[in-house]
Amino acid sequence: MSNVVETVKELVEPILESHSFYLFDVEFVKENKSYYLRVYIDKPGGITIDDCVLVSDELSEKIDALPEDPIPEAYFLEVSSPGAERPLRNEKELKEAINEYIHVSLFKKLNGEKAYEGTLLSVNDDDIKLQINDAKQTVLEVPRELIAKSRLAIKF
Repeated sequence: MSNVVETVKELVEPILESHSFYLFDVEFVKENKSYYLRVYIDKPGGITIDDCVLVSDELSEKIDALPEDPIPEAYFLEVSSPGAERPLRNEKELKEAINEYIHVSLFKKLNGEKAYEGTLLSVNDDDIKLQINDAKQTVLEVPRELIAKSRLAIKF
């Protein structure tokens, strides 16, 4: 299955570059009895439905034009945005989220809690700083080794 993902990445990158989009992720998964090829794309300011349709059409044409089908199973192609609450998967994405509202899940409790939401103020090798939206506008230092997952969050 990783061969499918790599092939699709190679096919979709030039399409995305030509429209000033970028690739967030590609996955090829089986859910119940169906296969899904999911391509997550983004651009500054966000992706529209028309952007997804454009990339889906162009990618489908490229896949169909290959001499040998890289995906022998029947599958559904889904092109979408990674979403408003997209995961922050690596150092680069975490640093790009500075001044954004995020959610962090922890491996173990910190100050009695295993999850926090707040504005990401800074990122370094040892910790991240979050401004928590409590009455005091507390700045919380979260050790990096405690962070299980992080993602953008919607502030209510």
